Amino acid sequence: MKKAVFFSFCLTSFLWSVEGSGIVDCNIIFEQRKAEILREIEKIDEQQQALQALQSATQNVLDQKDADLKKREAALAAEKKELEQREEAIKRLLEKNEKILAEIKNTTQSKIGTTYAGMKDSKSAAILENLPESEAAMILFALDTKVVSKILAKMDPQKAANLTQIIQKGPPFETQETKVNSQNN
Repeated sequence: MKKAVFFSFCLTSFLWSVEGSGIVDCNIIFEQRKAEILREIEKIDEQQQALQALQSATQNVLDQKDADLKKREAALAAEKKELEQREEAIKRLLEKNEKILAEIKNTTQSKIGTTYAGMKDSKSAAILENLPESEAAMILFALDTKVVSKILAKMDPQKAANLTQIIQKGPPFETQETKVNSQNN
């Protein structure tokens, strides 16, 4: 029986030693694996930090570009507003100048018309025959139809016919000569 107890004691010791060496092997494997996992975690942390830095830099660039774009848009809006104001001012000046020009023409035409209406038909016909046809047509157009008919009756028939055609077309009075001269200039 001593042998049996001794044998079971040896067997138990042996099993414990085998189990103890298995635990040691697992611990070594676990420690090695733990070191690999820690290195992988460090790599992931570094990559995550690099990604965050890249995201931050990208966001800063986008913010700067957005701010620049907003500045440009504001400058363009201000420039557009200024151009619109200038355009309006120019339109107002043009309208004012056109009114002044119309008043000057009306005043001149009424004075000339009054002058020619007060003249004898033969005298005014002689003067108008010597003027360029466009100017003569403009003067005749401003006169009363009865006065025009009397003046045209005293003119050379060919000149009267030409003036009648020009007057019939209406203002602005341009003859073929005037058109050619304006195209050449």
